[in-house]
Amino acid sequence: MAVHLAPAALERARRFVASTPGALGIRFGVTRTGCSGWGYVVDLAHEERPGDAITEQDGIRVYVDAVSQPMVDGTEIDFAQKGLNHEFVFRNPNAAAECGCGESFTTDQAHR
Repeated sequence: MAVHLAPAALERARRFVASTPGALGIRFGVTRTGCSGWGYVVDLAHEERPGDAITEQDGIRVYVDAVSQPMVDGTEIDFAQKGLNHEFVFRNPNAAAECGCGESFTTDQAHR
């Protein structure tokens, strides 16, 4: 299981974790949403859950639940400015297609 944080995402994650007492790292996964089926979820991790895959990069732990693991393995997470907004950007080698608005994606895996 591998998830990579680009430098901007790593810095953003560091700030999130440092500003929240008790945060262990970040939780990254997917949820059913949008017109293509799956949407990304990034939040703070406050506990390790059964089945979590945990990767660590430069002191930041990334927790991924068992259902999300095959759909996000190999994903690079970046943090970019788009217009006046800042947001996480995902480069997922498992995404077979994305919806037009970029809010959701599909995979070729049986998990759909």
